Amino acid sequence: MPAPPPTVALALGGGAALGWAHIGIVRTLVERGVHIDAVAGTSIGAVVAACVAADKLDALEDLARSATALTVLRYLDVGFRGSMLGGRTIERQLRRHFGDLRLEDLPLPCATVAADLVSGTEVVLRDGPVVEAVRASLAIPGLFKPVVRNDYMLADGGLVNPVPVSAARQLSACPVIAVNLQGDYINRAAATGFRKAAGSARISAIRTTRASLGLLLSSLARHVLAANPADLVITPAIGHIEVGDFTRAEDLIQAGRRAAEDAWPTIEALNCI
Repeated sequence: MPAPPPTVALALGGGAALGWAHIGIVRTLVERGVHIDAVAGTSIGAVVAACVAADKLDALEDLARSATALTVLRYLDVGFRGSMLGGRTIERQLRRHFGDLRLEDLPLPCATVAADLVSGTEVVLRDGPVVEAVRASLAIPGLFKPVVRNDYMLADGGLVNPVPVSAARQLSACPVIAVNLQGDYINRAAATGFRKAAGSARISAIRTTRASLGLLLSSLARHVLAANPADLVITPAIGHIEVGDFTRAEDLIQAGRRAAEDAWPTIEALNCI
């Protein structure tokens, strides 16, 4: 008799627009019969995690596929207190889909990861309003306002834990599949203009800054995964796509699908104790 499909927990990493790749990965796992026992997410991964746990991935995929430069601009409302952007349009969209739902009431165990700007520590949100938990994990400092909760001032979880394996393990004893959206640094550097023959190329300050930021994010993800290893890390080949390009949903979803399909022999062998 063939072995039953595995049961796993998911740790969905941060990466702004690159998060659309999560959709393709989750779709592939579900289509192949994988049972998702729990899901944790950081930043854009928190959005996808909440949608998976609330069975709202269809709505998120529709939003991703319909995104244009104009619709993305509509989400950028100017703010003046603590951020460049208010994030009010994003919060309205979250409330439209999640309403008053709370994390502890979702069909699947779900957690989001944020950073406390007061203490500099990681905060794992496992209860409370879904909208608040996702907004906190999304709050890029300087762009979106932090979320105040109790004594915490919560901002983007990618500052402390860009691939939340440790949060997923708090929710489930099953093997953890982590998705690292920042791992394809070689292709990101090449797309930015840094290649082996870079010595003969003109290197601008903007290119250097973009490559350096990509390297910083990639290195942080690598160190976090070394400290909290997953049973499997999926790293989609998406370094050639800009982290802020929310209009590339089709490319990113398909890249996620390919990455999950390539990893299938390893996924199939995972067993929940």
